[in-house]
Amino acid sequence: MTVSSESKAKVEFDYNKYLISHDPQIKTLEIPGTGDSFEVSVKAVSWSKRNQIISKNLHWDTSGNTSFSADGYVRDCLKEMIVEAPWGRTTEALLLSFDDRLGTALETLVPKAFGEGVDDTMEGNLDSGAVKKER
Repeated sequence: MTVSSESKAKVEFDYNKYLISHDPQIKTLEIPGTGDSFEVSVKAVSWSKRNQIISKNLHWDTSGNTSFSADGYVRDCLKEMIVEAPWGRTTEALLLSFDDRLGTALETLVPKAFGEGVDDTMEGNLDSGAVKKER
């Protein structure tokens, strides 16, 4: 067997295909049990930013035990991700005032904090045994 010169040539690694897009995407969210839906414009959260948000919400006590604030993680991601929404700017106070129905719809936008990949969202993928929620 002979190896062609083409297969011998080293293919240059193209890191550009691994960069996140800075262009917001329009997502249509449905509020469970109501039939209501709305559009939001969201931007992707980079690997580094997601890690910063995880670090901010991961806490160690004096005994070396860890706890993770899933609530804080979700809110921080939503504030980072949502570019445009029917309510205008997404603030901490506003997120704290949403009911379970709207909150559940918004959670589907958030990447999993722990697990396989950045593109996974919390919807149907949150392993409650993997993290201990703060109370």
